[in-house]
Amino acid sequence: MIGARAGCVLRFAAFAVAAVLLVVAESSTAMSLTLTSSAFESGGKIPSKYTCEGEDISPPLAIAGVPDGTKSLAFVLDDPDVPDPKAPKRVWVHWVLYNLAPDTDALPEGAGRGVPAGATSGINDWKRTGYGGPCPPIGRHRYFHKLYALDTTLPAQPLSKAELEAAVKGHVLAQAELVGTYQKGDP
Repeated sequence: MIGARAGCVLRFAAFAVAAVLLVVAESSTAMSLTLTSSAFESGGKIPSKYTCEGEDISPPLAIAGVPDGTKSLAFVLDDPDVPDPKAPKRVWVHWVLYNLAPDTDALPEGAGRGVPAGATSGINDWKRTGYGGPCPPIGRHRYFHKLYALDTTLPAQPLSKAELEAAVKGHVLAQAELVGTYQKGDP
């Protein structure tokens, strides 16, 4: 009788411990940082409106799942397929933006023409600040929209992508990526 009772108590204790561990695990699991666009799906074609063949404005971007402790967000848009996706020679930087407030949940269409309050626009490969849309010389290129949640803010001076990457080392809490493609002539 004592053995059966002890076994029952042990099973109940094991169940209780497992339930507590499950609750702790679920409460500490944060939503992942995400970056999406209503203009195109991940891996899909970027509409020409957002390119050199269209209005050359930045697409709408939605941000979710910013982790606790984030002090700023940083964003980079680049193309690793320059000049030809079959023989890439360099990465072309289209947009650098950082010191976005941690409660930023979107960059509206055309945000690349201005700078959200408190944010800093970095230097792209045209040696200017702001957005420069896809304009591939040949073939279908991939465009990587990269978002970083940082535990710091960065200097309020225009940084290049290389300077930004050096400044964020050791400060990235989470990152997200949205990839779109474009080839001249796409609708």
